[in-house]
Amino acid sequence: MLIKKIFKKKSFEELKKGRESSNKLIRSLGPLQLILLSVGAIIGGGVFVLTGTAAFNHAGPAITLSFALSGLICICAGLCYAEFASIVPVSGSAYTYAYTTLGELPAWLIGCSSIFAYFLSASSVANGWSSYFVGLLQYFNIFLPAEFTHTTGYQFIDINGQLKHALFNIPAFVISILTTLVLLKGTRSSSLINAIIVFIKMSVLILFIIIGSFKINLENWTPFIPDNTGEYGRYGLSGIIAAVSIVFLAFNGFDSVCTAAQETKNPQRNLPIGIIGGIVIATLTYILIGAVLTGVVNYQELNTSQPFAVASEKIGIPSFIFFVKIGAVSAITSVILVHQYAIVRMIYAITEDGLLPKFLKNIHPKTGTPYVSTLIVGILMSIVSATVRLEELVKLSTFFTLIAILVVCFSTILLRYKEPDLKRNFKCPLVPWIPLLVILLIVQILFSYSLSTVKQALTCFTLCTSYYAYNMVRKCGE
Repeated sequence: MLIKKIFKKKSFEELKKGRESSNKLIRSLGPLQLILLSVGAIIGGGVFVLTGTAAFNHAGPAITLSFALSGLICICAGLCYAEFASIVPVSGSAYTYAYTTLGELPAWLIGCSSIFAYFLSASSVANGWSSYFVGLLQYFNIFLPAEFTHTTGYQFIDINGQLKHALFNIPAFVISILTTLVLLKGTRSSSLINAIIVFIKMSVLILFIIIGSFKINLENWTPFIPDNTGEYGRYGLSGIIAAVSIVFLAFNGFDSVCTAAQETKNPQRNLPIGIIGGIVIATLTYILIGAVLTGVVNYQELNTSQPFAVASEKIGIPSFIFFVKIGAVSAITSVILVHQYAIVRMIYAITEDGLLPKFLKNIHPKTGTPYVSTLIVGILMSIVSATVRLEELVKLSTFFTLIAILVVCFSTILLRYKEPDLKRNFKCPLVPWIPLLVILLIVQILFSYSLSTVKQALTCFTLCTSYYAYNMVRKCGE
């Protein structure tokens, strides 16, 4: 009975009826808003913050190949997500899809994995937002104390040459609170703000690509793939793969569109458009940015959390540095906003199935938002982003993301063979080959993670499994 319970599946019809009958969310999102939501989630912190360190530590100019490989994984995975979204257009994304194919416990673990991925990603890019925001203030000769612009414990040398430790990252804390307040206003308001931010950041990125292309020094691309003989043996083909484990965070969030299913008009049609459209735009943008960035600046000078600022200085247009920082601040803001949105909608879906306390799905009568979970997520994220260092968050975030994508791709293959006649408004082409390609690439990337990252992930999964067991015991006692 226990095994039967934890692997109990929900039918697609059961999910649709259950979610629709209890749905108090407002359907206000069309295809354009979904593409903007996808672009808002994808293009942001990863490219503005991580491109430089990934190129410096691993790939060199071949960072463009790392972006292309990440994009290939996401496009193929996006086709699988789009198929599921067209079958079961309800909130929950990977969690919901796993529930219908693998059962309750696997779905719970994948749901937790997705929440961890979004949470850690949003927290890490809030860290990056702080760096760019501080740089933007310095453009106006406003200098904040270093003790309050880095995460707790960060070491720095003050103007007197003394070693000091940072106390709390106030800018990261503030932006996390502000995005929480925006989300509390409702989906229609937050999607409008997201659209404005997406327009600003895409304008800046396109301008950077155009201006930077005239300043490329071809010598910076030689060698394009550095030999695997550099310091720490970090380059070569293995370096390109290792860089994927970092820059993949730049693609994290493409599946956040699926979490908006219950707030989408005609979701069977519009969700696939939003998913695929956002990934394609992001991939092309990233490849061009990687090429221009490493062409303007030698990759050995990119070990910084502000690679675009360094490139702008090389370009030699002082006023452009200001616009780049504006674009970076805008881009990262939209990522934080959309990832927080996705976390809350994922929690809402899991709570609907009785796996989390009921109060987490309380909907505000005026704004139509799950306000309790929005507040809790916002407060926790603001604390983590202000106290935990960026590099400690990034790889763990991408690890959880890859696990969720792997499960969705496996579930796509499984469902095709188990229910071949199921109505699919969108079908992933070349099944099982496209999902298998993604699975193989993800497994390759997972092997590049350090043992400490794997141990941290296993600890999180153990805690989640323990809570699930506690929840089952509690329900049996009621």
